[in-house]
Amino acid sequence: MLMCFIITIFEKFLTTVMHKIFSFIIVSLLLLSASAAKSQTGNDTILLINGTEIITTVYDTTFGNVTFKNSKPEKDPITIESDDVYSIRNSKGESIIYHYDSAAGNDLTVEEMKYYIKGEQDAQKKFKPRGAFWTNMVVGAASGVTGSFLCPLPPFAFTSLCGLPKVKIKHSTVSNLEYLKHDTYIMGYEKVARGKRKTKSLLGGGIGLVAGLGIVWGILQPNHSALLQ
Repeated sequence: MLMCFIITIFEKFLTTVMHKIFSFIIVSLLLLSASAAKSQTGNDTILLINGTEIITTVYDTTFGNVTFKNSKPEKDPITIESDDVYSIRNSKGESIIYHYDSAAGNDLTVEEMKYYIKGEQDAQKKFKPRGAFWTNMVVGAASGVTGSFLCPLPPFAFTSLCGLPKVKIKHSTVSNLEYLKHDTYIMGYEKVARGKRKTKSLLGGGIGLVAGLGIVWGILQPNHSALLQ
């Protein structure tokens, strides 16, 4: 009964880990698709609020939507909400789509949002949460080898808490040190950095937990059974 309960808890933990990994893969594929579009002929660059840039051809920007060419010619054009877009750049200049509207949740001014996005982009490109990954891998492995049905809790707890500590912004990860004078740049950087820290922590904890349980089930438990015989 105890082993069945452990397996059930572990399966739930593994499902959560796989969901995070799957989401990460989907986002990565979207970014790769956007990057692939850079090698194609594109007249416009769409800058999203999350910092992603898409080089494409914009067809329409009316009715609260932005419609642009799909990177796959055989596919229909892609339409996204204007609320997800900061600006559209082309040879004629930059057209700001984002606007300040506290009632709609746009609490930052256009200038503040520009630096917020710069922070997101720098953190996405250069922030490496290696400490969170390796630390939670150790936590997960140590929890796993106990064989307790509560063993998934420590890596889960660590993942939840690892987003709390202050993010140390290394100058080497900042594309322009003048950006650090703007609070919204730091806000954008910290948001992405904490998200990456949690994702890597969850991945490390999952790997460590699997390794720890593998030791219990594959090595310690058979040896214990052999000693009893």
